[in-house]
Amino acid sequence: MAQEHYFAEHPQVAAHWRDIDVDLDGRTRTVAVASGLFSPDGLDKATRILLDHVPEPPQTGQALDIGCGWGPIALTLALRAPHLRVWAVDVNERARDATTRNADRLGLEGITVASPDGVPDDAEFDVIWANPPIRIGKQALHELLLTWLPRLAPGGTAWLVVGKQLGADSLQRWLAEELPGDFEVRRAATARGFRVIHIRRDA
Repeated sequence: MAQEHYFAEHPQVAAHWRDIDVDLDGRTRTVAVASGLFSPDGLDKATRILLDHVPEPPQTGQALDIGCGWGPIALTLALRAPHLRVWAVDVNERARDATTRNADRLGLEGITVASPDGVPDDAEFDVIWANPPIRIGKQALHELLLTWLPRLAPGGTAWLVVGKQLGADSLQRWLAEELPGDFEVRRAATARGFRVIHIRRDA
């Protein structure tokens, strides 16, 4: 699969749906994946690092997974906090289909799958977890992050995982400069070549 397919709105590569077993929230789960998605062979290293380092999410309120792919982050949020409303957002229609299938399979009724335009403009999020799509390019990435991170609710937190060699440190500095003054940006962890960046909005 060519790298650009996973962030295309309508992947051109044939889907080839199949089931795989992955470890989510401490248990092996069977999920559906397809060609044209990010990391269709299993849980990628960056997402695993993120999930290993984030604290427990709030049990109520609204959460956001930016670029949900086949759904590992959104699924984990819903598994850990069944009463949390989890928005799983992706431009890729096949990714939205996969996350919907996997949420249904695992009985996770708190997940709402949407395109970016499908999220209400006034929605605010108590927590954001994301492995952002660095390879869409710096300008597009910056636009993406400045679309969603300012929508943290007061007291809300965001956790991003970014490869050190893919500009994690410069991205952290840029976020600290660009986000409003009531946002705090810091490095929360380093593991296996990745940074976990923590963003908090003052209450």
